[in-house]
Amino acid sequence: MSFQQGLSGLDASSAALDVIGNNVANASTVGFKSGSAHFADLYAASLGIVGASQVGIGVDVAAIQQQFTQGNVTTTNNPLDLAINGGGFFRVSNAGDITYTRNGQFHLDKEGYVINDQNLRLTGNTATNGVISSNLGELQLSTSQIAPVATSTIDGNLNLDARLAVGESYSTALPVFDSLGESHILTTSYLRQTLSPSTWLVSATLDNATPAGSRSYTSTLTFDSSGQLDPLETTLSGLSWTPTNGAAPLAPSINFEGTTQYGSESAVNSLKQDGYTTGSLVGIGVGSDGKLSGRYSNGQTQELGQVVLATFANPNGLLNLGNNQWSLSSVSGPELLAAPGTGGRGVIQSSAVEDSNVDLTNELVDMITAQRNYQANAQTIKTQDAIMQTLLNLR
Repeated sequence: MSFQQGLSGLDASSAALDVIGNNVANASTVGFKSGSAHFADLYAASLGIVGASQVGIGVDVAAIQQQFTQGNVTTTNNPLDLAINGGGFFRVSNAGDITYTRNGQFHLDKEGYVINDQNLRLTGNTATNGVISSNLGELQLSTSQIAPVATSTIDGNLNLDARLAVGESYSTALPVFDSLGESHILTTSYLRQTLSPSTWLVSATLDNATPAGSRSYTSTLTFDSSGQLDPLETTLSGLSWTPTNGAAPLAPSINFEGTTQYGSESAVNSLKQDGYTTGSLVGIGVGSDGKLSGRYSNGQTQELGQVVLATFANPNGLLNLGNNQWSLSSVSGPELLAAPGTGGRGVIQSSAVEDSNVDLTNELVDMITAQRNYQANAQTIKTQDAIMQTLLNLR
């Protein structure tokens, strides 16, 4: 007579309760993945006993598997809180020691690195001067000012009033920037020169100064009887001014494509230029593809890097390190890295975190089941003990 079956049942039920208790304890842990105990029956190895003569000797815990199902996504106020909606793991570094996590609660340290609560640095494709490279490294967001860019192209879409008489004019002004980021006012004036064909004399000044090398600079815009601009006269080039602050000569071209001459008030439909002054980082955004973009005080945006996600042939083979971290093992397979949203990987949701995937209702039901299994196995031991006592009392 053996107590082994009942004892193994107590051990298995206790292990199941341990797993359930761990799940319940982590019901509010961001990125936590619940576990489940898998059981297998035990038989004694015997060459002489086969078929119906075999009696099992109990149960064993075959494995404790984590369930990598999707947790609910909860929004936050931190743009660097990142939730993975789908498959994959964040890849984080501790001085080059790589681990993986589903917990996307990130923030910046004093050096600009994107880190989690364990000071592990998020890795991805780094960027230089706003261009994302294929180089994999720790993501560091520079807080230094971005360099200014001189205005090189101006796009002007206007309507010039066809009712204006010869000698009447219209003017408009636009801020432009030199190579040092200093702002200047570029004024363009449009003087009705002839009625048929309809021509306008265009002149330009920068801070009330004419272009270098001439007392004035003019060009002509010609419109047909439908008010459409001659396609050979859409660009005004050859302008050049030398700022007095030591900046490089400012020589923008002006594109008038889309400009018309209709019988309505002269007006600017759109007027934009491609230069900007220096700017400081004022905000960060993360796209669904994992690209980190910086917003600057000069109205510009610049890409600062891209998060990559790791997948594995067998995620259940990863070694659980605690703190919502896993590491590679011999049975997980190597890391497979790519951008979010590619190759079956999930997309990134900024200002959000993935909740634990623990279902408390299911866990409480499983707890009752494990408790009853424990009680039933204890009862088999009690019954075996009673039978043993009966034998001992035989005289």
